[in-house]
Amino acid sequence: QVQLVESGGGLVQAGGSLRLSCAASGRTFGAMGWFRQAPGKEREFVAACSRSGFVKRYADSLKGRFSISRDNAKNTVYLQMNSLKPEDTAVYYCAGKRLSEVLTMTAADYDYWGQGTQVTVSS
Repeated sequence: QVQLVESGGGLVQAGGSLRLSCAASGRTFGAMGWFRQAPGKEREFVAACSRSGFVKRYADSLKGRFSISRDNAKNTVYLQMNSLKPEDTAVYYCAGKRLSEVLTMTAADYDYWGQGTQVTVSS
């Protein structure tokens, strides 16, 4: 059974940091990414990385604050979020591709999804 399980969300004050984890199981994945969805808004791309973790892509608005990494020995993808702002409040989802390592920004391009973890940033 293929699973992506996110953890690490929570409530944090503006300016704080959180690290999200995504534990993957059931198969190997190509590219993996993070998306987020705020209430009343569409799901948006946050970051993605290749199978090796060396190639990364970020949403332009998040560059410099968010960092994606991947530990294949632990089958885990991380999202380090620094200098958090209230507008970062959203449910954060981990996503994976079956084989492709193309780091696309479109949610429909990803084959597997986690259940999401809530991140709330207070002002």
